[in-house]
Formats: sequence, structure tokens, C-alpha cells
Amino acid sequence: QVRLRESGGGSVQAGGSLRLTCTVSGAADNLNLGWIRRPPGENSEGVAAIDSDGTTKYADSVKGRFTISKDNAENTLYLQMSSLKPEESAMYYCAASYSGSDALNPSAYTYWGRGTQVTVSS
Repeated sequence: QVRLRESGGGSVQAGGSLRLTCTVSGAADNLNLGWIRRPPGENSEGVAAIDSDGTTKYADSVKGRFTISKDNAENTLYLQMSSLKPEESAMYYCAASYSGSDALNPSAYTYWGRGTQVTVSS
């Protein structure tokens, strides 16, 4: 069983930065990890992913502004977000899976945290 817990969300002005953290517990080895966001009233969107080998993948909309990373020793996943935009206000979820396909597809993930809210004001 894998358990995920996000933290680090909050309110920030447009152009600002936030760092999200996800603590992974349980059977954490060989996991593919991702950050998924869901704006209010919209579908979920894969933002960034990192596989068990450390290969990263980003949605085109966040390339150059967001960075996903992980600390294997601490079983912690991060998402550093900069130059945030109001339309990026959403609930951000940490997700995990043992399968390796389609890393930015929310449906590819088995385990989910409860989410952390990010609000970007204009």
C-alpha cells in the first residue's frame, strides 16, 4: 500500500512561486510519481511526472516554469512552481503508480493524495 500526503499549497500573486511537497510512505520503491491538478469545474491535467529512473516529463504549459524532483532517501516528491498564473489555480494532487505508461495521463495513476490547494491571484 502506498500513501501520499501533499503540502505546500497556498495563495500567491501572479508571477509568484510555490513549492509543493509530497511525502510518500508504504511500498515506495520503483514508483512512478506525478503531479496532477484539477481547476474548479474542469478536468484533471497532468502537470509533471518523474519515473523510478528519474526521467521527467512536463505538460507543455509548464515547461520552463515548473520543476519536478524527488529525494529517494527521504521518499519525498517536490514540485517547484514559478511564474504562476491565475489560471493555474487548482487542487494539486500527488499521484503514484508502478506502471510506466503515459506519465501525464491522470488515469495512469493508482495511488493519490488528498491534494493541496493552490490559488493564484491576479
